[in-house]
Amino acid sequence: MHLSELDKKAIEISSKYRGKIQILPKVPIKSLDDFSVLYTPGVAAVSKEIAKNKDLSFQYTYRWNSIAIVTDGTRVLGLGDIGPEAAMPVMEGKALLFKYLGGVDAVPLTVGTKDPDKIVEVVTILQPAFGGINLEDIESPKCFYILEKLREKLEIPVWHDDQQGTAGATLAGLIIALELTGRETKNTKVILYGAGAANIATARLLYKYGIPYENMIVIDSRGPLYKGREDEDEMKLENPWKYELLEKTNKDGVTKLEDAFKGADVLIAASRPDPGVIKPEWIRLMSKDSIVFALANPTPEIWPEEAKKAGAKIVATGRSDLPNQVNNSLIFPAVFRGALDVRAKTITDEMVIEASRELASFARQRGTNENYIIPKMTEWEVYPKVAAAVGMKAMQQGVARFKLSYEELYESARTMIEHARKLLASLT
Repeated sequence: MHLSELDKKAIEISSKYRGKIQILPKVPIKSLDDFSVLYTPGVAAVSKEIAKNKDLSFQYTYRWNSIAIVTDGTRVLGLGDIGPEAAMPVMEGKALLFKYLGGVDAVPLTVGTKDPDKIVEVVTILQPAFGGINLEDIESPKCFYILEKLREKLEIPVWHDDQQGTAGATLAGLIIALELTGRETKNTKVILYGAGAANIATARLLYKYGIPYENMIVIDSRGPLYKGREDEDEMKLENPWKYELLEKTNKDGVTKLEDAFKGADVLIAASRPDPGVIKPEWIRLMSKDSIVFALANPTPEIWPEEAKKAGAKIVATGRSDLPNQVNNSLIFPAVFRGALDVRAKTITDEMVIEASRELASFARQRGTNENYIIPKMTEWEVYPKVAAAVGMKAMQQGVARFKLSYEELYESARTMIEHARKLLASLT
């Protein structure tokens, strides 16, 4: 197997450091005498207080700022089902992003089971140890089931980044793209190409933002979803989340792929990495100054230049080397920062929409154009703003245990993120 220079460097770094993360104490220790306070006998007083009120564990322990990154390794990056051990390097990288961009302490937990009920059981049992749960790289439709069950059972935020993170980043970019092309949400026609975790969650978030389900058409490997499709009953049993979209979208009952593109304003593709997946002739069928989000990684479903030649006005991808990178890393660190700072019990769709709005607002203030519809990851100043907005929304919705002002939320988030960035930059 041929290894690129980047591949070789990644293996070299992993071998040198033998992993990317470690646990580092935050309390100074000058001598063994300090343990009389930090451990026994002094620690008993702290434990007794928490025993009276378990929510004090968010005040007296690191739980308030810690989350678990949970995966079974069944859908890792572009690698697919590679197993929990092989997923660990990816989860460590995710933990670094949480720390660097959000100041969040994230612990990778790669579980040795593919059984969704066992995964739910494991995470439920671990709830007292964490302030939140980030589900990662779990195959669809199992990921929907696990997320729903855990959100029902747990009193801490449970999040699936492949769903909610991608959906939030997509909405942020779309808010500005619609503004630049003079479109209103209620009249916008959207094609969702790909019916996996990302686009199913995106459809729900777009609906809550104001785009009617009836204005959407979802396309999977067999074509558009429509009532009466031959696999409808099978879908209802095996993937009820996808079936729900079959029921609610595609008001005209379009059955042919090309017909779905006719007059559409927006294309959001989250399918497979291949620049030939979306045909230029399909883009030509869309309305004037159309919007194309081709989000597959590492290569988009159509290259931006090709889409623009076919009539697209604004094009976004998932790549950092192209304009308008729609990246869930703009969403998850700040959303968790805000949720953890107010000790939230859950992360609602409205909190995600607030994060999207704040990202759009930041881009708007910087000066948006066809090649800048969403902040770049290097613009780290946006993260504390998003965190504060999310924390405020959690308090408004009554899902926060802790109340702070906007200024307190912003300053706390800014300080923690800045400290984390300096800490990581100082490592050798």
